[in-house]
Amino acid sequence: MHKIIVPIDFSKHSEYALEAAAALAQKHNAEILALHMLELSNAIISENDNTKQAEAVFFLKLAEQKFTEFLDKPYLQHVKVTPIVKHFKVFKEVNDVAQEHNADLIVMGSHGTSGLKELFVGSNTEKVVRHADTPVLVVKHNPILMDFDKVVLACDFSKESIKPYINASHLFKTFGAKLHLVYVNLPGTGFKSSTEIELKVIDFLKTADGNLDNLQNVHYVNDYSIEQGILNFASTKGADLIAVATHGRKGLAHFFEGSISEDIANHSALPVMTFKI
Repeated sequence: MHKIIVPIDFSKHSEYALEAAAALAQKHNAEILALHMLELSNAIISENDNTKQAEAVFFLKLAEQKFTEFLDKPYLQHVKVTPIVKHFKVFKEVNDVAQEHNADLIVMGSHGTSGLKELFVGSNTEKVVRHADTPVLVVKHNPILMDFDKVVLACDFSKESIKPYINASHLFKTFGAKLHLVYVNLPGTGFKSSTEIELKVIDFLKTADGNLDNLQNVHYVNDYSIEQGILNFASTKGADLIAVATHGRKGLAHFFEGSISEDIANHSALPVMTFKI
């Protein structure tokens, strides 16, 4: 891992993301690209009127000063941090910056959920996840430990799951993490016998890995919902992180039917990492 992008909006949640990224950067000797996006329109920036131009410069300087102060954190002392300021608040730009700098990971903070409130609805995190070809790590709380020793990867072992599985395997190998793949078997019409699941898994691993070395790390669980099956399994395994997949610009999509990725990210107390299908 060489470069980590952290979008900054000066909230406590973006500070959580910055601290989480700092822990990962120190462990992997990586650089943090701290990205702040101003909400200045192109009309204001390109305005010929001297007053408007002066106003734009004032807000730019003010934001840059605030950005510098925000990055003055003790946990960043031994981390290389490169500030990047974009003029427009367009979240597609996060992916553009990630690709331009060949970043390995985007880290974002997002508020927790309670009652009927949902984490991703209308949130900046959702917008970044939808556009990002780079894996996105979502953290909700002040990070305590960022040692991802045990990772649960939800998988339905379909052909479209091969790409995110390979990407996840490579990334978590750099983390030195133990990867557990979990398939949730539901009652009803979607139910599969152990033999049916095993044959599907064998075909998947042969295609993705060229071998069956990871067969011992595949787990089948029975539950009443995919989300609960994954969350319960992660709790039982003592996982440090849950990994899920997204179709990106098609919306927060899933390995499974329904809004599984979104639900897991909403309700998991653990950090969640998304991978593009």
